[in-house]
Amino acid sequence: MTMTLIDAGVNLCNAQFDKDREAVLARAKAANISNLLLIGTELAQSKQALDDANRYGFFSTAGIHPHYAVDAADNFITELTTLLQQPNCKAVGECGLDYNRDFSPRDIQREVFAKQLTLANTLDLPAYIHERDASDDLYHLVKEHNTTGVVHCFTGNKTALTRYLDLGLYIGITGWVCDERRGLELQQLIQYIPNDRLLIETDAPFLIPRNIKPKPKLHRNEPAYLPYICQMIASLKQTDAQTIALHTQQNTERLFRLTTRQ
Repeated sequence: MTMTLIDAGVNLCNAQFDKDREAVLARAKAANISNLLLIGTELAQSKQALDDANRYGFFSTAGIHPHYAVDAADNFITELTTLLQQPNCKAVGECGLDYNRDFSPRDIQREVFAKQLTLANTLDLPAYIHERDASDDLYHLVKEHNTTGVVHCFTGNKTALTRYLDLGLYIGITGWVCDERRGLELQQLIQYIPNDRLLIETDAPFLIPRNIKPKPKLHRNEPAYLPYICQMIASLKQTDAQTIALHTQQNTERLFRLTTRQ
């Protein structure tokens, strides 16, 4: 049986793909990546992500990343609503809190995030959530709004993981889990993520899996490398990659209400 995968997080609009975007997508297809969720992190990029989703037959998100919360336009909810009402735009985000880099003041991050959680509830859509060093505030905001969604690129501790699972959230795992330096804690936590709450994503062009052999000459992540993440998770869960592929595909389709590309 051929293993097919869905990449639940790709920054296809990133400038690193400008010279070879078509080739990147061709390699993804050759690697049996059946679908991509294209991430929007601010209004202009969210519009581009939707345009690309429509052009290539994928799906997208629309939102304001916490890094850009301080620059959010007064009418950003109206603008996001217009995008999110399009058939191929499937989640509110990337939104959330980032107390690691603090590119936006924390009170503004919380305000912009809360508005997007309200929007997700209004439109009956999941939230695509970013969190760094902010698990307490994020947990309480999501709990207050009772919003469904995924904590994208999870890198937190066991306490954060347990609380997110208790809220009914899905957990997105990236190539961070393949990093023998930074990913050790995450590797130990994989066993605690139920198969029916697990998503896998490259977050390309970032976080290239470090278990790729031979290592690519171009140190840039892309969707074709998603199988390396799947295989690492399968190894940590002591199961086969096909099982992880099947569960994560079903989970992604269920959460975002996707139809897999043919």
